[in-house]
Amino acid sequence: MRNTLIALVIAGLSAACANAAPAANPIGAIEKPARVQLGPRPFFLVDEMSDGALKQELQQCTRRAVYTQRDFSIGHRGAPMQFPEHTRESYVAAARMGAGIVECDVTFTKDKELVCRHAQNDLHTTTDILVTPLAARCTKPFTPATFDADGALLTPATAECRTSDITLAEFKTLRGKMDASYPAARTPAEFLGGTAKWRTDLYSGPTSGTLLTHKESIELFKKLGVKMTPELKSPSVAMPFDGFTQQAYAQKMIDEYKQANVPPRHVWPQSFDKNDVLYWVHNEAAYGKQAVYLDDAESVADLPSYVELAGYKSEGINIVAPPLFALLALDAGGKIVPSVYAKDAKTAGLDIITWTLERSGILADGNNGFYYQTIDSAISREGDMMKVLDVLAREVGILGIFSDWPATTTFYANCAGLR
Repeated sequence: MRNTLIALVIAGLSAACANAAPAANPIGAIEKPARVQLGPRPFFLVDEMSDGALKQELQQCTRRAVYTQRDFSIGHRGAPMQFPEHTRESYVAAARMGAGIVECDVTFTKDKELVCRHAQNDLHTTTDILVTPLAARCTKPFTPATFDADGALLTPATAECRTSDITLAEFKTLRGKMDASYPAARTPAEFLGGTAKWRTDLYSGPTSGTLLTHKESIELFKKLGVKMTPELKSPSVAMPFDGFTQQAYAQKMIDEYKQANVPPRHVWPQSFDKNDVLYWVHNEAAYGKQAVYLDDAESVADLPSYVELAGYKSEGINIVAPPLFALLALDAGGKIVPSVYAKDAKTAGLDIITWTLERSGILADGNNGFYYQTIDSAISREGDMMKVLDVLAREVGILGIFSDWPATTTFYANCAGLR
């Protein structure tokens, strides 16, 4: 019932704005935040820690009057623990929490314009498209869930809507929402529900959830005084797309930074596709120097060996970005320590960025899933997140970490003296 009510509210709000013209300037009068605002969460996490030297050190840090922006703290899709991802509002929240770097995931529309979305085919879960006239343009229209005679779910509701299904002008009429769907939906409006209970729909509505082009994200980030880490997303469509090659796609993303006069030292282009990273290394050396090769490993068995990591370095790749679990292990006493992969990457001369903190919900209930899979038995309370951060920063030596709630990583970076 809760999910249904939320979906109906979202649908009503979406219907009210479906025919509204996009704002002439979605960036508005935003300026760099006058000061970092952490809110209560980092302090709650410190209070929640087990007693020990690290807790005492961080408690001392809670007495600071001022915290400053840090590059160690990377806004993952903005601040999507509470704000709809890749929206103006999410990006602004991340900057206000002191993220020194903010991410726009980059994909393209039917008219080959670059926009900020986590995937080319996620509009059905991250926007209100299914309750707008643009639903008719989706690759796969909404199909309701089916149930048996007793009301048990047989097949979940489905849909697939791509940015490449619509033009840029049409894309800009949509509103972002929390990334979720309701499997038992009988209607498109119900499908918009399903937000995880540890997130919120408070910041989704007819006057928020503002979608941005890649160019607009650059303009916004410059005004906010943050650096930038765009991720070139793998297309859902076959490439070339209407003559648009993968290489042209990779080049267009860099060109938009050059056109905006963003220094290469302020940009960390990312991709899970090694060919994209090598394209930048070979064709845009200034930007390619900080290109990040993302690792899509699902388990320890999927991680590259030392020989493979050394091979990346020999090809000109300087930074790797594996998921958080890849960098951590437990010693014989159950203490969190750097993993073999972490040591191998450092020995190979690679710098490391990792992802993603504040994306696993409540930690104290155990079974914390993907990001904590190698150390889950050592995680028993919310404050253990700070233990994880400390090992990553001081023992692994990461450059930075993506977080769905950058206040946490900003606080730690200030306390540990990280840039």
